[in-house]
Amino acid sequence: MPQLDTSTWFITILSMILALFFMFQLKISNHSYPSNPSPKDTKPIKQKTPWEEKWTKIYLPLSLPLH
Repeated sequence: MPQLDTSTWFITILSMILALFFMFQLKISNHSYPSNPSPKDTKPIKQKTPWEEKWTKIYLPLSLPLH
């Protein structure tokens, strides 16, 4: 069987890694990030849920009257 020639593998792998690095750098540099993010108000907004607006009562088996 002929011997596999691996003499060019190093430069091929190195050039692929460099190409991927530059491609990712270009992809990341295209993103625009806010230069000065404004602080957000961290107060929770209280919203009424449907079950809070209606009057409901849960009857447990132990709270039923004894006969």
